This record gives sequence, structure tokens and C-alpha cells, in this order.
Amino acid sequence: MARGILYVVFLLPVIFSIVFGSAVMADVLQEPGRELNMWPTGGSHSKSIQIIGLAQQYTTSSPVKIMISVTDDSFDCGDLYITIYDSNRNVVSQNGFLEQCFASNNVDLPTGDDFSETLSTAGSYELVAEMKDKAQKDTIMAKGKFIVR
Repeated sequence: MARGILYVVFLLPVIFSIVFGSAVMADVLQEPGRELNMWPTGGSHSKSIQIIGLAQQYTTSSPVKIMISVTDDSFDCGDLYITIYDSNRNVVSQNGFLEQCFASNNVDLPTGDDFSETLSTAGSYELVAEMKDKAQKDTIMAKGKFIVR
């Protein structure tokens, strides 16, 4: 009798959870645009994106001017986001450059625009450049640190 209660109290909920969870996961994966990505690759292509022109130190009156080099053609015509964080990981500046097509002309990013940001507060900063592919499924990222005096 005690063994039957043990199965009902402990084993039955575990079996029910696995069956119900599998059914929900199968239903969610049937929706358009959904996929199961057990090993995400975002940020793993660090050699295919580089920050060009980032100095180690700036003054409060000199702008941070950079370009981004992407060598992975699968990110052609994707979106580029450049974010500057302060030492407390607060966003100081964020810029988005949409539909950056670079493969046909082999150019640095942002195309047809410049990234230039003047920081008026002295301190340590981190610049993060993220490139998302056209389908918004994969991301590559590069980071660089600098100081403003």
C-alpha cells in the first residue's frame, strides 16, 4: 500500500511533467520561425568581426571614431549595433545601422555613415559592436575597452 502511494506521489508527477513538457515543446517548435538551438553560436565568430581605429585613450573633447570590419559574408546586409558602456555597465551611447551590405564592395562598416561619439565624462568605457545576420538568427560580436581623460 505504501509503495503504491509512493508511486502516485513522486513518480506520476515526474512522468506527467516529461510528457506534458514534450508536448508543449513540440507544439512551440511547429510555429513559423521557431527552432531549437542547443548550442548557440552568437559571439563565436570573433575573428570575423573587428573594431578598427579604437584608441586606448581619448580626451573629453576628442570623438571616438571607429569602423567595423566583417569578413563573414553570411552577415552581409545585416544590422550593425554599436554600444558604449561605462564602467558600471550602463549604456552611454547606442547606435544602430540597418541593412549594412558590405560583401559586394568589400567595405568597412557602417556603410554610407560614420560612427563618431564624444564622451564628456572621464572614465573607463567598453565599446561593443554586434552584427546580426539578415534573418536575425545569428550574431557576431567584438569588444574593445578605452579610457576617457
